[in-house]
Amino acid sequence: MTETLVGVNPPSSKDPADPPSAEELAAAKELVRQARAQGVALTGSGGLLKALTKTVLETALEEEMAEHLGYDKHDPAGRNRGNSRNGKRAKTVLTDSGEVAVELPRVRAGSFAPVIVPKRQRRLSSIDEIVLSLYARGLTTGDIAAHFVEIYDVQVSRDTISRITDRVVEEMQAWTSRRWSGSMPRSLWTRSM
Repeated sequence: MTETLVGVNPPSSKDPADPPSAEELAAAKELVRQARAQGVALTGSGGLLKALTKTVLETALEEEMAEHLGYDKHDPAGRNRGNSRNGKRAKTVLTDSGEVAVELPRVRAGSFAPVIVPKRQRRLSSIDEIVLSLYARGLTTGDIAAHFVEIYDVQVSRDTISRITDRVVEEMQAWTSRRWSGSMPRSLWTRSM
C-alpha cells in the first residue's frame, strides 16, 4: 500500500482509553476500505497493520531526527552544518504486529540515538511482557516460541526467551535481597533479617 493519508490531523494528547473521535473513525474506515479495494489484508505479513506500524515508526524517527538536528528534512537551514543527515539503515524490529522492517535515519557524526527504536534493541512495546506472562503461566520456552510463530508469524529463539526471563529473575532476586534503609520501622526490620 503506497498511498498516504492526507488531511488527517495528528492524534491529540487524549487518553487512549477514550473512544475515537468521528474524524479518527472516518480515517480508519477509509484506510480499511482502501486496503480491501486493493486486496490488502488487514493482518498478516503484508497487511495494513504492519504497513501502518512501519509508517508510524518511520515518521516518529524522522521527527526525532528533526528535533535532534534542529531542522526538518530538506530545510535549507541545515546546509553547511557540521552534523547532517547521512542516509538510512535498515532494521527489523519485533512489534505487536509482528516483524516490521524500518529505515532508521543516520547522521554524519553518529550522534543520533533514537528513542522510539533504540539502538541495539529489536523488540518493541509489550513483547517482553507477553513472554513473561506466558512464562509465569507455566509455558516452556519451546511453547512460547511456538506461540510467537502461531500468533505473530515471527521466529523468537528459545535463547531470546530465556534471556528475557533470566533478566527479570535476576532483577527480582536483586530487589528481594537488597537491604532496607532506616525508613522501615525497627520491629519490621528485625523480623525481615
